[in-house]
Amino acid sequence: MRLGYELTEAVRISGEAILSNKLRAALTTLGIVIGVATVSLMGSVIAGLSQTFEDSLSVLGSDVLFVQKYDWTSKGNWREMRNRRDITLRHATRLEKELSLAQAVSVEAQSVGPVSHEERSAESATIVGANEQTAMVRGYLMEAGRSFSEAEVDGSRPVCILGSTLAENLFPRSSPLRNRIKIRGKKYEVVGVLEKMGGSLFFGGADDQVMVPITRFVSDFAYNPDVNINVKAIDAEAIDETRIEVRGIMRKIRRLAPGEPDDFAINQQGMVMDAVIQTGGTIAAGGLLITGLSLLVGGIGIMNIMFVSVLERTKEIGLRKALGAKQRTILIQFLLEASFICLFGGILGLLIAFPVTLLLQTVFPAKMAWPVVLAALTVSILTGLISGYLPAFRAARLNPVDALRQE
Repeated sequence: MRLGYELTEAVRISGEAILSNKLRAALTTLGIVIGVATVSLMGSVIAGLSQTFEDSLSVLGSDVLFVQKYDWTSKGNWREMRNRRDITLRHATRLEKELSLAQAVSVEAQSVGPVSHEERSAESATIVGANEQTAMVRGYLMEAGRSFSEAEVDGSRPVCILGSTLAENLFPRSSPLRNRIKIRGKKYEVVGVLEKMGGSLFFGGADDQVMVPITRFVSDFAYNPDVNINVKAIDAEAIDETRIEVRGIMRKIRRLAPGEPDDFAINQQGMVMDAVIQTGGTIAAGGLLITGLSLLVGGIGIMNIMFVSVLERTKEIGLRKALGAKQRTILIQFLLEASFICLFGGILGLLIAFPVTLLLQTVFPAKMAWPVVLAALTVSILTGLISGYLPAFRAARLNPVDALRQE
């Protein structure tokens, strides 16, 4: 009960001391405000980027391998990768036939061109060559109609599947199914419409694309395109074994000698996440350095002001100790005063960071999460406790007789 009374009294006295020197307390918190605003904005941007990247990665699938010409995370020679041989439709066909650990194999190629229906058109739609297994591998769901059949792909039929946004633009008041559209001037029948997936900041989306059979894509838009082969493993736990099998078959198909380096890349979701974590750690380290410098400056300012406060109130401290106040009572009082000043700076820093975060959200992924707020306030209080300890310790150790003599 006595400790509770001492804490209540210390809070009251600390509050009165701060209110009696409002301008000084406010100016002292500038370093804390800058530090907390910096750490809050950094945390918000990192949290927003992480969430956006996780959402973007979810479209890739943790059980899918992407066999491509370029390595997503390579720090090597990009000119060397650019000079690699293209991955062809023939390679994809042979790989699909020889794989034993794959649940499905999607063969894809991309181009850009105009898509139109009567008077409505999209000048730069993404044209994707795909096979009958692409929807399954990519996790596409059909809003209307159906996916390609094996016969349509093998027979190079002029059929297509529209992304949700593209379908709305070309057919605002009617169903696109069984209608004919023009893709780069070639006529195609619409057999399906994909469900809306939303945009993906890092990997694009399917809403603005039109899919055609890969065989038809080769005959109409690109004679010998560089294709991507997406291999869906039997399950996520077998992804490593599937990767080994894919690599061995691809080396055989491309006739690489033992010891010769791969001239293709096998990418997967985890590789990107590892790179993101590493990049996020680098950004966080830079932000923490700036934050640490700001908090150091703010902490030194708090320490100086608390030393001044102890000097100004020496007689008050001596009188309280002469009346029976313990050392811990004086120590707690000045620690609370320093903590309150820093907490005020932390709250002010958050009030600055919050509208800036809302402004950033219009052009960049950012999210002011509760863990960021709690971390900012905790850092503020810890800064107050650390910077206020020496002045508080000095005040607690004052001799009451010497303190009462102080003019």
